[in-house]
Amino acid sequence: MAPRTPVVVAACRTPIGTAGRGLARVDVAGLGAVVLRRLAGDLATVLPGPVRVDDVVLGNCCGPGGDMARVAALAAGLGTEVPGVSVDRQCGSGLEAVRLGAALVASGQADLVLAGGAESASTAPWRLARPQGPTQAPRPYTRAPFAPAGFPDPEMGAAADAVARQCGVDRARQDDYAARSHRRTLAARQAGVFDGELVPVRGLALDERPRAGLTAAVLSRFRPAFTDGGSATTGNSCPISDGAAAVALVPEECRATAGLPGLAVRATAVAGVDPALPGLGCVPAVQAVLERAGVGLDEVGVIEITEAFAGQVLACTDALGLDVFGADAERVCPDGGAIALGHPWGASGSLLLVRLFSRMVRRTMPPDSPDADSRFGLATCAVGGGQGIAMLVERVG
Repeated sequence: MAPRTPVVVAACRTPIGTAGRGLARVDVAGLGAVVLRRLAGDLATVLPGPVRVDDVVLGNCCGPGGDMARVAALAAGLGTEVPGVSVDRQCGSGLEAVRLGAALVASGQADLVLAGGAESASTAPWRLARPQGPTQAPRPYTRAPFAPAGFPDPEMGAAADAVARQCGVDRARQDDYAARSHRRTLAARQAGVFDGELVPVRGLALDERPRAGLTAAVLSRFRPAFTDGGSATTGNSCPISDGAAAVALVPEECRATAGLPGLAVRATAVAGVDPALPGLGCVPAVQAVLERAGVGLDEVGVIEITEAFAGQVLACTDALGLDVFGADAERVCPDGGAIALGHPWGASGSLLLVRLFSRMVRRTMPPDSPDADSRFGLATCAVGGGQGIAMLVERVG
């Protein structure tokens, strides 16, 4: 069978809640169920005949284990005949889930896949390492290792400081970028840009994190949060968050028959980098996906990158030749990003595709934007442990 083109025809997300606040009582499968249920309902109104989901693929980093995707599919009421599988590529997990779902559609093994990610930092379990001897006690830990013994395994904040130092990204630029993220996110909210993609959860209808008044001058007063003399602060870094995001994938012939607009998945790529500098993983992943698709970066109208840390984003955009404060300001995270919205780790990669879908398919992009008629969009994440992932999509229909 010849490969088929997978197309995103629906996309949604929950509001992003700050850990311990608005979504603190919703577990990870419950968050996933919210977006799966919404997608199934949306598809029922636009696809001919009954909606038959062939598989559910969801990313997650810190949940309770087990197959969260199957639990979420059952909780969403998709039916006992709908399977599910959970994947973990750390904070690229949501995009990896969509990548795998697209591969299932492309290979002819599925005609409809719901894919994305969910994370509930609020309900993530406490973890204890098993004692290694009769005199040792159980040892609590907050995360699994990103790399084995003998390799660097820094915490993400320390790694962000290292990336900023190595790449010459000073504190002032980081604070400027963080202020930009909040400013653009609030402007997008005011303009109704997020309305079509949001699914309220237990009374929470808006993202909790964005703040007015966080100017670069205000952010400059924040102290380093992770290392002595570092430049990453709680102001120019993402918060710990809860949330879910997912998309529906079908083959191009199904999309065309239904007469739907969508985002065709043209290429995907993953890459590895030094575990000491994981924030740079976006760079080789983006270069690889563009080469695979035969598309130049100048042809891409919208670039969504997970804003884990301002210094890390700027290091990557600098390396790719993008000017986020000048010529490329309307291309890179034009409606803000994770610094303002939040970073629910397992969901953040798929959240990028939800944003691309809104901007390129729902056409929330301002009509006078220089990129209003752009064909291509790009989503990319850097991944703890030294990886990057990227996906190139093209507007169709």
